[in-house]
Amino acid sequence: MSQQEKLSDLKGRLSAFMNRVDKMDPEETSIEDIDQLIKMLEELEQKI
Repeated sequence: MSQQEKLSDLKGRLSAFMNRVDKMDPEETSIEDIDQLIKMLEELEQKI
């Protein structure tokens, strides 16, 4: 995978993460939701 493709992939994953965070209602967010967000961040970190 080229550097440009990696960057594009990371941008897409970060955008998906931010969209998910924006849609979350703090009153209805569960521990499982937070765990999934942490997992998404860990996956992003591994890609870097």
